[in-house]
Amino acid sequence: MGRPSKYSPELRERAVRMVEEHAAEHPSQWAAMRSVAAKVGCTTEALRRWVRQAERDRGQRPGLTTTERERLKELERENRELRRANDILRKASAFFAQAELDRRWK
Repeated sequence: MGRPSKYSPELRERAVRMVEEHAAEHPSQWAAMRSVAAKVGCTTEALRRWVRQAERDRGQRPGLTTTERERLKELERENRELRRANDILRKASAFFAQAELDRRWK
């Protein structure tokens, strides 16, 4: 399980909205991000990632949306658990097969 976020979802949404609203006032989107990040109290890189993910969620940028990313993590976790269970079953099967071969016949 990942570490909890330092920033609340409300703060993230507000910061992304501020970047979008004030982008026209700045020469570039990066300049708007720097300005908003200083006001909000987060790093510029964190704000850039939030803006890019919001663009992916709206379909403006290629890549996995937030829901697709969560689903992928869930499937990967399930895959790891199933591989671990199969490994345990394989070892148990080999153990009991060997025990059956070592058993004396009457």
